[in-house]
Amino acid sequence: MARKEITITIEDSGRDQGKVYFIKEMAASQAEKWAARAFLALAKSGVDIPDDIENAGLAGIAALGIKALSGMGFADAEPLLDEMMACVSSIPDPVRPSVTRHLIEDDIEEIKTRLKLRAEVFKIHFDFFTSAAR
Repeated sequence: MARKEITITIEDSGRDQGKVYFIKEMAASQAEKWAARAFLALAKSGVDIPDDIENAGLAGIAALGIKALSGMGFADAEPLLDEMMACVSSIPDPVRPSVTRHLIEDDIEEIKTRLKLRAEVFKIHFDFFTSAAR
């Protein structure tokens, strides 16, 4: 089975409205290492990680992540954030969605777009938590 892929069209008003992005799931080995680094950074920042984290669902995991960012040092967070965005590509011409390219700085002009794309990257990798909770 292939890695998960999704296409996101930004509908929010602003400079990114109408832009299209492609997100591809990390390889399992890369995602496992990313998650290990993230949880180690969380533990180092003093955030209490519940024993039943797998039952928290995506909203619970996201809330934990937001709480953790407040205690995590930027040196720990920056490579994790960069690696998340490496999953995102630009689709410069929506008429030709099979043509993608790595992001360049001008591809995303709004902070809210970056946050939306990060949330989608997170979701594509950790939706198994939601499935496990069911």
